Formats: sequence, structure tokens, C-alpha cells
Amino acid sequence: MNQEAIFHMSHGAYAYALGPHHALIKLRAKRGDLKSVHMVHEDRFELPGSYATQELNYAGSDEFYDYFTAVVETRTRKLRYRFLLDNGPEQYWYGERALSNIADFAGWFQLAYLPNRDLFVIPEWAKSAVVYQIFPDRFQNGNPDNDPEGVRPWGELPTPHTFFGGDLQGILDRLPYLENLGVNLIYMTPIFLSPSTHKYDTADYYAIDPMFGDVETLKRLVENAHVRGIRVMLDAVFNHCGAEFPPFQDVLAKGEASEYADWFHIHSFPVDMQEVNYETFANHVASMPKLRTENPNVRDYLLDVAEFWVKEVGIDGWRLDVANEVDHAFWRAFRDRVREANPETLIIGEVWHDSSPWLQGDQFDGVMNYLFRDAVIEFFAKRTISADRFDAMLTKTRMMYKRQANFMMFNLLGSHDTARFLTICNGREERMRLAVVFQMTYVGIPEVYYGDEVGMVGENDPDCRRTMIWEEEKQNRELFRLHQQLISVRKAHPALQTGLYRAVDKDALHNLYGFVRETENESIYILLNNGSGNHWVSLPEGVSGRDLLTDRVYSGTFDLESYGFRILLLSGGTV
Repeated sequence: MNQEAIFHMSHGAYAYALGPHHALIKLRAKRGDLKSVHMVHEDRFELPGSYATQELNYAGSDEFYDYFTAVVETRTRKLRYRFLLDNGPEQYWYGERALSNIADFAGWFQLAYLPNRDLFVIPEWAKSAVVYQIFPDRFQNGNPDNDPEGVRPWGELPTPHTFFGGDLQGILDRLPYLENLGVNLIYMTPIFLSPSTHKYDTADYYAIDPMFGDVETLKRLVENAHVRGIRVMLDAVFNHCGAEFPPFQDVLAKGEASEYADWFHIHSFPVDMQEVNYETFANHVASMPKLRTENPNVRDYLLDVAEFWVKEVGIDGWRLDVANEVDHAFWRAFRDRVREANPETLIIGEVWHDSSPWLQGDQFDGVMNYLFRDAVIEFFAKRTISADRFDAMLTKTRMMYKRQANFMMFNLLGSHDTARFLTICNGREERMRLAVVFQMTYVGIPEVYYGDEVGMVGENDPDCRRTMIWEEEKQNRELFRLHQQLISVRKAHPALQTGLYRAVDKDALHNLYGFVRETENESIYILLNNGSGNHWVSLPEGVSGRDLLTDRVYSGTFDLESYGFRILLLSGGTV
């Protein structure tokens, strides 16, 4: 037994509450080392010997480790537990004190109590969400009267500084299109007053940029979206502001005497926008001074902003820009404030790496899942990794987080900050189709970047921010219909929203990948042939599967074509 690889801690993603009387327990061991993992558990204050036993289930493997999990019921909310590890030749007890062949020497792990206040509560509605990201200036020009000066013709290639006139009225006008596609959550990049095309340099957090409309237009958009069953999420830029933000302008004018001098990270006075003697977004971006969120005045100002738009307009969520550079205390206060304004507010952070510190249940519900995107690009778009390596990358990411957070991850193929997925595929449509099938059936919330559903292309910013293609003859209608079908299937089947995930096929030779999403009431088997040849697949005897896209029923052995896929609702058993 590789003892050095065994790991558990009684907090974080390894031991946490799923509800008032249920906890999820996770253990890690060397890949392929353990034959079984059992645990004994009991109330912390019961007399010894009152314990119950439970086997942990194999939950998946990354490159080096296997993971085992169990959901444990605790009537009193007070739990202690230890593990019995078995690799065949050896058995060891594992507790907080030691790994030992004597149970009492191992000691106990403790979940002292499961307080209601510490439960990781996620918005129930978001479990069935499919999000559509919009870059407002490039989606639809619904009101030419509010166009900024120098608007370029729709369809012209963008530069970092071009405007095209897209606005809130345009999004309002295209709600029927979004409803027909099937998405039920719109995420818009920033819409507040700003001099740029991207609006990540906010000048006024309480004003809609006139080129997009006004507060009344936003209210109409939210109200009409809600009528159609579509929710609306805004983008909050609280790590930094724009140089035109009045407090920063006051510091430029008055220097150290400004009442806002301590709102920013200024190294010396006077403030010099040429030398950039202050902290900014990224490095030396003079137009984006970094805010000092630990300052109580800054904190209160920004929290008031967050609450205002939830109450005034009825938005359903916030996406938080550069969230990993803002202090955790601020985000905890942010969650408390917006959840008090609306307990169903969805909170998603922009973090491109391991997001565990923000996903403990006291800050964000989920993040933009760029780790998911990395795996999907390598497996489907570039085909540089095997099915086994793909599964290992996915497993490692899932195991980082609590179950609630995994359900809330924004699983994106692309965004306003990345090249378009079809471009990364070198135009290979069959690769993108497989990626979309996987995205729509995986754990978490699928996020569609505007235009991806009709085959838009583009390299990195600004090319990925081209204007939306609305002429149907220029759209990839087959790709649109695939998105439409997959969204409909996902919304119709709880197993694809909140079902557990189990990898079944990891064929590195043929690049076949198959997995199951399952609840107590349904089991759905998804097969993806990411290889250049056909592959025979077999279902167990007595098990059949109805393809949820074609209604064709499969049983026994069947042929899966190159770059083909099946989404099978199983009956008669599982795989």
C-alpha cells in the first residue's frame, strides 16, 4: 500500500455538508492501489461501539490518484469517522492521528457539527440553466439613435477600439431567437458607463452607458426575458474601475488631499498616468486603476452597487470580473448582501485556475470553468490527448470542488477573452459537434458564447468579438439545430442537470469516451467517438438505450461512426 498517497482532511472538498443531516466524505489514494475503502462513523458523543459502517464508492481517477466518496447520514449532525483501507495483502485503519493496523491508534476524523449557516446553498433554478453570453456592442443594433460616434458597418472586422452599435434594445428584440434556441440565462459583459467598447473600465457604476440604452430599457429587457423564462446576469467589475471614475479623477486633481486617496493602491503622489505609479488591472494599464476593496468606504460603495441592481432591476445574478484578485472578506460580504436582496441570486467568479478558496459556500456558487475548457480543447479541438488523459483532467477538476460548486460551474468553450472554438478546431466542424455534445451533457452549466451556435469564427481578442451573424444563409443551421436539440434534451432530463457522473469508456487506442449521468430514476449513457474510424460498442445483455436525439433504440452491439455520438436513455439496467 502506498501510504504516502493516502489523503483525507475533515474540511474543504474532502468533508462537507450536503444538507442538515448529510455529509459527503472523500478519500484519495494512489491510482489502482486500493481494492476497497470502508468507513465507520458515529455521533461524536455516543458511547464507543455504536458506529455504523459504510463502503465508499469509486468516484474516478486522475493521472496519479483514485478518489472514493460516500454520502453519510448523521441524525444529530455531530460526526466522527475513520477508514478501513484494503489493497488485498494489507488492511490499515486511517484516522486523524495515524495510519495504523490498530483502529484506536488511528484516531478519528471529526465533523464536529453541520450548522445551517455553513451549508453551501445554491440557487435551485440554476441547476437547469443554459447560459448565453453576449458582448452587447456586437449582438444587435436595436436603436440606431443611441449609436456612439464613429460606428462601423455591421460585419466589418473589429479592432480594439471600434464600435458597432449593439445595444440593450437589440437584445430585447432578439429574445424570441434566444427562446427558440432554448437558453434560459443571459450573461452580458459590462453595460455601465465607460469610454471603451468592452466596458471593463467603469466610469459610473450607477449609469447604463447611453450607447446601450438606459435603466428603463434594462428593466424592459429583464421583464420581457422573465416572461419567456429567461433570467439575466450582469458583469461586475469590482477589482478595478476606469480612469474616468469620479473618485479617481478627484485623486488626479487633488492628490494626497483627496478624500478618495486611499480608495486606490497609489505608490506616490502626484498620480502620474504616464509612469503609472499606482496598481492597475494587469500591469501598467493606466486606464484601469485597481480599487482598494479592503477600505470600508470602497467596500460599502461597491456592495451598495451590487444590491442596487438586484433590487432596482431584478437581475438574477452577477458575474465577477478578475475575482481572484479581490480579498475574500469582500466576497463574503458581497454574498451576504446580494443574497439578502434576493436569496436566489447566482454568483459566478472569473477565475482561470483552481478556484477552491472561493468555492467553499461562503463566496461564489461557481466560476467560469476554464479548466474544463482546457481539457475539451486538448481532447476534441486539437486531439493532443487520449480519452484516459481527458478523463483524468476532468476528474481532477471535479475532485477539487464540492458537489454544489460542480453543478454551478460555467462550462464554456469560448468567451470574449479567447479564440472561438471552431477556429481552434481549424474549422473541423465534426470536432466542435462532439465538444458541444459533451458540454451539454457534462456536470455543470453549459455556456454558449454568442454566435458559436451558428458557426462563428475568430482568433483572440478583438477577432473573437465580431458582430453577430443574423443572415440565415450565412449561418451554420445544422450546428444551430444541434445546439437547439441538445439544450432541449438537457432541460428535459434531470440526470443531465444534477445526475452523478461516472466514466465508463476510456479507450485510448480508439479515442472512444463514454460516461453515464444518473439519478435514482434515470440513467443516460453518452458515447463520443473522437477517433478517425468506426468503433463497435456493446450494451450489457438485457439493457437497451433510446437515443434522445433520434429516438432510435439500440441494444447488443452497434457501430459508432467516426466522430459520432449517442445519447442513450437506458432501460433494463445500466452500464
